[in-house]
Amino acid sequence: MSKQLNGKIALVTGGSTGIGLAAAKELAEQGARVFITGRRQAELDAAAAAIGPAATAIRADASVLSDLDAVYAKIAATAGKLDILFANAGGGDMLPLGAITEEHFDRIFNTNVRGVLFTVQKALPLLVDGASIILTSSITSVTGTPAFSVYSASKAAVRNFARSWALDLKDRGIRVNVVSPGPIRTPGLGGLVPEEARQGLYDALASQVPLGRLGEPEEIGKAVVFLASSSASYVNGIELFIDGGMAQV
Repeated sequence: MSKQLNGKIALVTGGSTGIGLAAAKELAEQGARVFITGRRQAELDAAAAAIGPAATAIRADASVLSDLDAVYAKIAATAGKLDILFANAGGGDMLPLGAITEEHFDRIFNTNVRGVLFTVQKALPLLVDGASIILTSSITSVTGTPAFSVYSASKAAVRNFARSWALDLKDRGIRVNVVSPGPIRTPGLGGLVPEEARQGLYDALASQVPLGRLGEPEEIGKAVVFLASSSASYVNGIELFIDGGMAQV
């Protein structure tokens, strides 16, 4: 059976766990050669093994520009082009307004905003005309969440990046879209609270979702494949909410 991404070269930042890993698996299953990045070598090695021979792991921090340069030098030397960029690396933790520190703000914005900006900018020489760029935002970009304002603001910035970059790149036919997950069962979500409070968090979030459950990383991965493929050839600048309806009602 023909795979819709045969011959395509993809990069997934933050590809060692959670949504990034699930997306990398889906891209590889559809025929793409996939480069993944992450900060922890052991997790990267495990992810590459889970994806299979189509995966190449590169240790890199998306907020460190010299790391990004090394990633693109590796892709240039071994693949020579890039068809799909899933700028997914990001994260955050919770602090109420009165407790926000410079460190908290800088750490989250360095990864979620600065890192995404330069991940995409530095990819431009490798991206083919007609390539697909996909960014990870969040439903928090359009909803209020207690003690989560810095993360939420960073994801709102990502959403506008897609609107603006779709115009910047229109002459090259490069599409720029956003996936905005709701609560997804990932290590990042669970890590927001102590282990003993984790199930309570999951239950509370699931109760707010019209479908009555958390999402799974694979459900985001399938949406990424759609946006990366020719099936989405006329889809540009959108924010695709994958949230079970949580932010829609």
